Amino acid sequence: MAFRKALRRTAIVGGGTVAAAFGVSQLMEYRRAQAHVSAEAELKVPYADELPTRAAQLAALSDTEEFDVLVVGGGATGAGCALDAVTRNLKTALVERSDFSSGTSSRSTKLIHGGVRYLQKAIMKLDYEQYMMVKEALHERANLLEIAPHLSAPLPIMLPVYKWWQLPYYWAGIKMYDLVAGIHCLKSSYILSKSKALELFPMLKKDKLVGAIVYYDGQHNDARMNLAIALSAARYGAAVANYTEVVHLLKSKDPQTGREAVCGARCRDVITGREFDVKAKCVINATGPFTDSLRKMDNQETANICQPSAGVHIVIPGYYSPDNMGLLDPATSDGRVIFFLPWEKMTIAGTTDSPTKVTAHPIPGEDDINFILTEVRNYLSPDVEVRRGDVLAAWSGIRPLVTDPNSKDTQSICRNHIVSISDSGLVTIAGGKWTTYRSMAEETLDAAIKAHGLIAEPCKTVGLMLEGGKGWAPTLYIRLVQDYGLEQEVAQHLASTYGAKAFDVAKMAQVTGQRWPIVGKRLVSEFPYIEAEVLYAIKEYACTAIDVIARRTRLGFLNVQAADEALPCIVQIMAKELGWSQEKKTEELDAAKKFLYHEMGYRSRSEQLTKTSEINLDYQEVVRYKKRFHKFDKESKGFITTVDVQRVLESINVHIGENALHEILNEVDLNKNGQVEIDEFLQLMSAVKKGQVSDSRLAILMKTAEETLETRGPVSVDRSGGGV
Repeated sequence: MAFRKALRRTAIVGGGTVAAAFGVSQLMEYRRAQAHVSAEAELKVPYADELPTRAAQLAALSDTEEFDVLVVGGGATGAGCALDAVTRNLKTALVERSDFSSGTSSRSTKLIHGGVRYLQKAIMKLDYEQYMMVKEALHERANLLEIAPHLSAPLPIMLPVYKWWQLPYYWAGIKMYDLVAGIHCLKSSYILSKSKALELFPMLKKDKLVGAIVYYDGQHNDARMNLAIALSAARYGAAVANYTEVVHLLKSKDPQTGREAVCGARCRDVITGREFDVKAKCVINATGPFTDSLRKMDNQETANICQPSAGVHIVIPGYYSPDNMGLLDPATSDGRVIFFLPWEKMTIAGTTDSPTKVTAHPIPGEDDINFILTEVRNYLSPDVEVRRGDVLAAWSGIRPLVTDPNSKDTQSICRNHIVSISDSGLVTIAGGKWTTYRSMAEETLDAAIKAHGLIAEPCKTVGLMLEGGKGWAPTLYIRLVQDYGLEQEVAQHLASTYGAKAFDVAKMAQVTGQRWPIVGKRLVSEFPYIEAEVLYAIKEYACTAIDVIARRTRLGFLNVQAADEALPCIVQIMAKELGWSQEKKTEELDAAKKFLYHEMGYRSRSEQLTKTSEINLDYQEVVRYKKRFHKFDKESKGFITTVDVQRVLESINVHIGENALHEILNEVDLNKNGQVEIDEFLQLMSAVKKGQVSDSRLAILMKTAEETLETRGPVSVDRSGGGV
């Protein structure tokens, strides 16, 4: 099998006067804009007004006599291939066995970048291939920021410097990054003094800080970006279906030569179990970490080309980082790179890099979570206590690295991609990175068209606006507030998630019955996601509650407890819309809770406080906490119940509903007997002290009640003086 290294050779513009360079830049941008306008004008959009339903898409897949291209895989690369193919006027189909972006594409660092570390390797090792990969990625970064402006934006990233000699070294490297970007440089990098760096990033460790360098890369909402690509393909007429798996490949045999050729796939609707054939002149394997599984369906003897690597990320509260400034740790204790970035008003930190087995359900490990926390502590001020209990969510993504199957060192692997065509005609696109999905798709289709003799037009995806991008403006949210009476935070969220399609979501929002906001009931109070998004998610092919909490909204990635609280409401809305039975509702709820528990780090979070947790408190602390406990346990029973807590709260004129109190105590009731024993309370306070647990509602409630009782004294709950 012959492999073709998939690297675009992009001309390097350099040298000459500033005026000359500016002239070339303007000319290139003008030509690009003209090509963009021309491409958009030529393309027909069959489903501009309304997307076909999933049932209609499945019917198209099974009823169409033959497609030109069948793409297997609904991640960024697969969706990119489908969009590229359909806009070249090829009859296109795409199937994904789970949901769009359910794998690696939704579990990234959320950066659109060229790869600073890859450029460093390219320079240090004089590696032209790596250099070209970085240059290609920087070109694609600019394109992605242009075609989905609602989902992406430039982000300044600070590189703190703690040794004087590193300042010119890193500055030269970052300036080279700007230079390689050329006309696609987002903003020029710059050096900061120590005082200015601390002003912009006050959480930074001050000791021995020399200064900092700030450079710019892009950031995006990865799952929504992936979905935008897939929905754009559907708008242009591609038959796309999630929850549709390939059972086996179809092959035809040439009667004269006896040579077998892949001519489609036997597919199964995962939801109903119905099987059907999808015939196609060309089948493209874009299955990411599962690349070798499909290749072995074609030929069992084929050698593996994918070596998977797991990358874990964590999400911690937004106060750990400034609103609009990221941080790069270029050399961690084991030589890896850690990013520390603001994202969706939270802070994301990662990633790790370790060999792993391919699985559809990767689980973040406690060791990886603690490694990231340790590295974060090294860069933040000692005044900022980095607590394990502040980890709101954690996930693991499997990178589909392309390498020699005998290699064991994943850290030295460059995320280049390869396009291969098997003897039977199966086209495989493997490796690569999120940022370069479009150019990877272009090269894959070029190879497929040539190998299969397809009649197609040139690629049109450079500058082609994605779902919601056309008509978006930074001030669009103001119209949402004014026209529909949405909260400003909700309107901003809808505009940055759906772009111009935000109006379609707003039209579905229910009246709140309040003075303000007029419409838009939130799923959970602290996040701007509203109930109407669940209804709109179904139009975007969401089939399960997991699809909604993980990929249509990002609640599961931002806060697992908040996602867990929102689940009953989400399931109820979906059940009403999709006609689910009570059994189906229970099944969906259980599956979503299992997803949060294992894949989103809820398990790791909940295991910070268990029946076997040690009590690590000194004598004075034990005395203080026992005294606090006995203010609630008036009868010295050795335990407290909701009745005890309610009595104390009423005495200080605080009222909490019985269901809420049950939830609060249940978080600490480790043996689940409906009461909190003194030992359980001491275990909680020990875990809080060690930072393993944060934001414990019971701990904060009891502390506040104790302080109020001590300052005000007990207040009688009996009515006095015949008052009303």
